[in-house]
Amino acid sequence: MNKNPNSVYTVRFNDCDLFGHLNNARYIDYFLNAREDHLKEYHNLNLSEYYKKDIAWLVGGHEIAYLRPALYNEVVTIQTTLLIADNEFLYLEAIMMNEKQNHLKAIMRTKFIPINTKTGKKEQHLPEFMEWAKTIENSEIDKQGNLEQRIKQITAEYKIKETVKE
Repeated sequence: MNKNPNSVYTVRFNDCDLFGHLNNARYIDYFLNAREDHLKEYHNLNLSEYYKKDIAWLVGGHEIAYLRPALYNEVVTIQTTLLIADNEFLYLEAIMMNEKQNHLKAIMRTKFIPINTKTGKKEQHLPEFMEWAKTIENSEIDKQGNLEQRIKQITAEYKIKETVKE
């Protein structure tokens, strides 16, 4: 099972600022849309099916670092992974790279909180959901490290890959 799915996206004109850079707020949209695509394509999970069952997730917080601009009409690769599946939250990591996947553009970590859409109140994940979520939880990434440490780790990985190609 692919715990680090990725897909490519083209940066659209209406998502850019006056300099032709992807607007900072739009990175979040690109990351969340990619995760939804990945859940559906790689894990056969359709969020609308949960919504019909009165289950949804709210964003509890984002931590994001912008490292290199994504430019108008540029093709970027977005990779997402589930870092932590807990009864009371999900913790996701999303990475945006160039198309060749050798330059990190941005990284975001997001905490999602499960809620009941009818009551609007926080609820714990159901046991069957947790059983499934644990199968896609990524145990290879250090969850305790901060975002700066993760950026250094990813950057080092890319340098190793570039050296091997030479």
